[in-house]
Amino acid sequence: MRLRLVEERTGEVPGMPEPSQETERDRAVAPFGLAEVTGPSMVPTLHHGDQLLVRYGGVVRPGDVVVLRHPFQQDLLVVKRAVERREGGWWVLGDNPYAGGDSTDYGVVPEELVLGTAWFRFRPVKAGQRSPLALLRWALSAARPLLPDRSASRRLRAR
Repeated sequence: MRLRLVEERTGEVPGMPEPSQETERDRAVAPFGLAEVTGPSMVPTLHHGDQLLVRYGGVVRPGDVVVLRHPFQQDLLVVKRAVERREGGWWVLGDNPYAGGDSTDYGVVPEELVLGTAWFRFRPVKAGQRSPLALLRWALSAARPLLPDRSASRRLRAR
């Protein structure tokens, strides 16, 4: 699942700015950012068009939804679930096992490529949601915290 940053810190488009002293100073002041999800790899947790509140830096724990640079294409940001620490970094998987594009394809992700954790998901209103019942359903499900998934099935799938 790819991400598109909603607010760029250095004005570069698309993707995340390269790490620099300026970017690191910005993170010290504003450790949170917004990103827009594209792609199906985190369905059912995240859907195309969802907005994420991302906390840069900090401690990553197994089960957290993380934002990282793709190991082979580092200008591309992806969101995956951190499954476990391994030698050399994190084993990450998408919640949709049929979408691919995770550690089963590219192996362990080095710690320095993990940028932060996604804390909150906001799902925008779809164009066709105009009925009162549809708007009520949206209002009850649009904003949700992203809770860690620490189930045994995920840990076993990582092996």
